[in-house]
This record gives sequence, structure tokens and C-alpha cells, in this order.
Amino acid sequence: MNLKSFELVSDIAKKLPPKPGVYRMIDANSKILYVGKARNLKKRVSNYASPLRLNNRLIRMVEQIVNIEVIVTASEAEALLLEASLIKSLKPKYNILLRDDKSFPYIFIRTDHEFPQVVKYRGQKKEEGLYFGPFASARDVNNAINELQKIFLLRPCSDNYFSGRKRPCLEYQIKRCSAPCVNFISKDEYNTSVKAAHEFLKGNTKGLLDDLIKQMEEASKIEDYEKAAWLRDRIKALNYVQSRNRLQLAGESDVDVIALYRVNKQACIQIFFFRGGQNYGNKAFFPSHAEDCSNPEIMGAFIGQFYQDRISPPSIWLNEELEEADELSSVLSQLANHKVKITVPKRGEPEKIVKLAYENAQSALMQRISQEEKNESLFREIENNFNLPRTIKRIEVYDNSHISGTNAVGAMIVAGINGFIKNEYKKYNIKTNTSTTGGDDYQMLREVLTRRIRRLINNNPEYTEEIWPDLMLIDGGKGQATIVEEVMQSYKLNIPYVCIAKGKDRNAGNERFFNKSLDGISFDKSSDMMKFLQILRDEAHRFAIGSHRKRRSMAIGKSKLDEIPGIGPKRKKDLLNYFGSYDALKNSGLEDIEKVPGINKIIAKQIHDYLHQ
Repeated sequence: MNLKSFELVSDIAKKLPPKPGVYRMIDANSKILYVGKARNLKKRVSNYASPLRLNNRLIRMVEQIVNIEVIVTASEAEALLLEASLIKSLKPKYNILLRDDKSFPYIFIRTDHEFPQVVKYRGQKKEEGLYFGPFASARDVNNAINELQKIFLLRPCSDNYFSGRKRPCLEYQIKRCSAPCVNFISKDEYNTSVKAAHEFLKGNTKGLLDDLIKQMEEASKIEDYEKAAWLRDRIKALNYVQSRNRLQLAGESDVDVIALYRVNKQACIQIFFFRGGQNYGNKAFFPSHAEDCSNPEIMGAFIGQFYQDRISPPSIWLNEELEEADELSSVLSQLANHKVKITVPKRGEPEKIVKLAYENAQSALMQRISQEEKNESLFREIENNFNLPRTIKRIEVYDNSHISGTNAVGAMIVAGINGFIKNEYKKYNIKTNTSTTGGDDYQMLREVLTRRIRRLINNNPEYTEEIWPDLMLIDGGKGQATIVEEVMQSYKLNIPYVCIAKGKDRNAGNERFFNKSLDGISFDKSSDMMKFLQILRDEAHRFAIGSHRKRRSMAIGKSKLDEIPGIGPKRKKDLLNYFGSYDALKNSGLEDIEKVPGINKIIAKQIHDYLHQ
């Protein structure tokens, strides 16, 4: 044990003020090992000076400390807020980390158009309109939007599509839109539907249902049977949605329900979102570095990080008591600009909902452990079959996608014992010009691997297992293996790699494997290992194609017509619809351009002059 580090901590602690604040443990490479908060900095940091008070994890941490930096805050609540912010941005090695922290989607109803549009929205709420959420997943949002369309017939289309319609689209035919684009519904009637959708999303379904029934009865009395039938269909859709969504809250409107379940060193936190009393879905999180922490510590760290950039609802229900619940409530109230109450329900419906969240956390963690055991076995099989020099924890898979060398994209996906690590996927827009040769896959691979290795060396020259790959799996054959060897030699590295090539007829199951010591070996196509390697290769292929399509779509969206003065989206569309392509337009005469609907003689001359200048 390195007792000097404990003496250093003791000396530093003696000089600290007995005030609230945040402390950062720093190692010899100036990296942050741990970020913590304290009501009393002097007292809290001095606790690290005694090995008898610490678990093994914290002892290992203290042994690496060469300095401790502190920030004094005005209150403990401010320290708590700063701690969570620093953990989220710095991701220290010994803190409990919330890894999957991407933003959640919302339903967004725009209010800057006379016929508001309903869409899925993700990101900062900058645009003017009504936001409803968060929803646990894109699937939950899409299902909710489908239900809104069935009940309220709101348009999902963009403004450009909306303004260009001359007749109703398919959404109207399948009774999911009221066709405001062709004036099949008045502005006032449409806005009434928007208000009703707002009430529905706020949870006022009973009042909405009563109002629709009343309108249907009134329409029947005056023998407006078409309107009555239309209202009947909406009532039917609303009743169906209500009957299907049985998990609802009575009394409470906006609540997040959070439950923690642990097995040995692993933990799962399940969160349910309720808005307007309706269930907006649930999601499981698996905090890392939580092995030696207590349940309240894990729960407190999760809440602090999760609500850093999210507005918490007025109520948060937990299955674990927190020592710092009052402090967390105070911080979240400051962030949300409304009072936030954190409680552990003990009876009634709230207790049942928390229990349900706990059962979901238990189920999610057991599934993860089962999958982890299966992947562990597959990783060991890969090690043995390819004679790899070290234990595999991280596999990086590479592929590229292009059309005759244009819009070329390289892709890297990452897999670990727990499955795909999607927040570490990377795409590489290929800078090497290969369009003249129809696409040089070897040069693309060389560029991608070179850029990847440079980044690894720059960011982690001392080599950390969690960041450097234990195996590179590359889509390709003998030629790709030659390129990999050249790149490795140029950087004096020896990262294990295998190139996976499809057989002569490019049939799955006939793959052969290459590297400097393997020359086209194959394995039983029905083995679990082969199926696993195919899944890895196919995931990289899917990601590469998706990235290529996005880049190609962006390129298509940028037309040379955009450079012509006076040409906006509508005229650009009219010109392309008439001529079919930019080249056809460029080869046309002035008289031809004048014939395009919506293009007058002045604009036509501007276009012609620009194209032939």
C-alpha cells in the first residue's frame, strides 16, 4: 500500500476550509480520478486519509492521488449541482457514471403556422410550439403520434410538402389527416382539434371524450351524419387508446418513477415517465463503477446526473431512501423553476407503480447478466480460435460504403461484453478522392485506420484497455489484411486484427478469415461464434450504409441551383420537376426556361445568364 498518498491527502485536508464545496482527485498524468461534494470540505477530504475507512476501490484511487483541487461553494445544494455537472463532463474513472445519457424525444406541436404540424422532436427546445414528453424511446413517440393522427387528424407533413399539395395525400385516405392543405377543414375547426390534442396530452381524456360525444349527438340531431360518423370514429379511436394504456396515474399528473435493483456488483435503474397521468414509456440504465457503492449513493448519483440537462417533473418516486433527498429536491427545484418533491411511496397506487418499476429493473438486469455470460463465452471462443494474445473486452468492427467512390463513408462500430456500445460508434467522411477510380476500398480503409490510430495515440498514449481495441474485425479479405499490416507497421503497433471475407458466391456462412498468420481459414457456419461474427460484421455494414445515405441525402439536398440568385425551394423544385436534372436545365435555351410554371421572363433570363456566364 502506498502510504505516502494517504499522508498527502491528510496534509491537504488540514489546509482546507470547513465550508461546502467540490473536490477533485488528480493523478500523476493530471487526469481527474474522482469528483465529490462535501458539506464540510476539511472533514470530508480527511476521511480519505485513513485506509481503514475505505473500501478496496477507494484505496486504489487514493494510491494514485498526487493532488486535490477544491471549489468552495455558497451552499451544499450548489456543491451538489456542480458535482453532478463535473462528473457528467469529465467522466472520472472512480465515479458512478451514467453512460447512456442521450436526449429523450418529445412530441412537438408547432404554433408558428396557421395549421400546426405534429412531429417527433429531440434536442433543445428552441422552436416556438408545444412540447410533450419526455418519451422513453422513439418508438413510444411514433406510437403516440399515430394515435394523435387517428383521433385528431393533425398533419405530420413539412411546410414545403403542405404548400405544394393540389389534392389530399394518402394520410387523408387512411383517415389520419383532415387535409387542411386543400381546405377540407377550416382553420378554426383545425385549431379546435389542436386544442383537443393538447388536452389529451395533458391527460384530460374524460372531458375530451364527453365533449366529442356531445358534438356527435348534436350533429346527429341536425342530420349531419357525415360529421357524426367522423366524430364517432374519433371517439372509437380515443376509447381504444384509453383501453390499451392501462398503466395510468389517478390524481398525480407529472411523475418520474425510479427504481434500483442490484445483483452482486451490477446495478440497474429503471425509470418510468408519467405525463398528464399517462405512461410515456420506461427505460433501463446500467450505471458503471457502482461496484462498491451503497444503493443510496448509486441512486443519488443517477438523479444528479440524469436531471443535469432535463427538467424534472414536480414529483419523483423512488424505491430507495436518500440521505440527501432534501438537498436534491432543492437543486432540482432550482433547475426546473418549480417545486420538486422526492419521496418513497409506502402505500396505495404510488407504491404499486414503484414496485412495478422495481420488477422491470430486476428483469432488465437479469437479461443483461444472461447476455453478458453468453457474450463472455463467445469472446473466449474467438480468443482460442484466432490464437489472440490477450483477453478480449472490446472489439472494433470496420466497414465502408460508397457509390463508385462518391460520398464515401468509413464506419466503426464497437462491441463489448454487454453488447454493442452505440455511443462510441464513429463515422469517417472519406477525404481521399476515390471517385475518379470508381472507389478504392483499400485507400478508404487505410485512411480510416490511420485516423483511428492517430486519435488513439493522441488521446490515450499510455494505453487504457477500455479505449484501445483488443481486436479489430475488418470487412474484407487478403488485400485488406495487407493494408492493415502496412498501417500497423507504420505506427509500430501490434493490435490483433482479423479480416472477414464472404465466400466466392458471397453467401453468409462461407466466410473466410485473414491476417498475417491466417490465410483464408473458415469455421463451422452453424457455430455460435460464426453467427456472432456475422452479426458484428452486419451491424458495421448497416451503420456504414446508413451513414453513407445520410451524406448522400445532404449532397442531393445541396443543388447547384441554390447558388442562383432568386431561386428558392419552390422554384428549385419546379425547375427540377420540369427538366429532371441540373445538366438538362443548363443545356436548355431561354425559351425552354420561360415555359416552366412559376418562372416569369425576368427570372428565366437571370437563370439563363447565370448558367451561361
